[in-house]
Amino acid sequence: MEYFALKFEELSNQQVYEILKSRSEVFMLGQGIICQDMDDKDYESLHCFYMENKRVVAYLRAFRDSDGAVLVGRVLALNKGVGIGSSLMKDAINSIRLGLPTTTIRAHAQLRAAGFYDKLGFSRVSDEYLEEGVPHVTMELEI
Repeated sequence: MEYFALKFEELSNQQVYEILKSRSEVFMLGQGIICQDMDDKDYESLHCFYMENKRVVAYLRAFRDSDGAVLVGRVLALNKGVGIGSSLMKDAINSIRLGLPTTTIRAHAQLRAAGFYDKLGFSRVSDEYLEEGVPHVTMELEI
């Protein structure tokens, strides 16, 4: 498994295709979320992911939010419960420190994933709300 942290213009065609394929598999096919996934945020994002056997097996994107914090989103792992998501998040936090210096990393976390973020040191900073019909909470990590 190989880790990458790349700006959009650094991604290969194959990497873009595999990222979009994994996002579609997890969010659209797996969770039934119907939304415009390609929302132009990819152009300004740092894309952090693991590839294994030419497949993106874990992924997130990070970009600067309107207040200067870094927002992570589209967080996914194809294989749940094996620690790949936690490993990715730790590697991504280090990449964010280098590539998008900030004091705050923010996530609009699906409510069912809040415990995942808790274990990584994030704190809940909002009440529950719906995003694309799915319960979410905003969580932040001070670094």
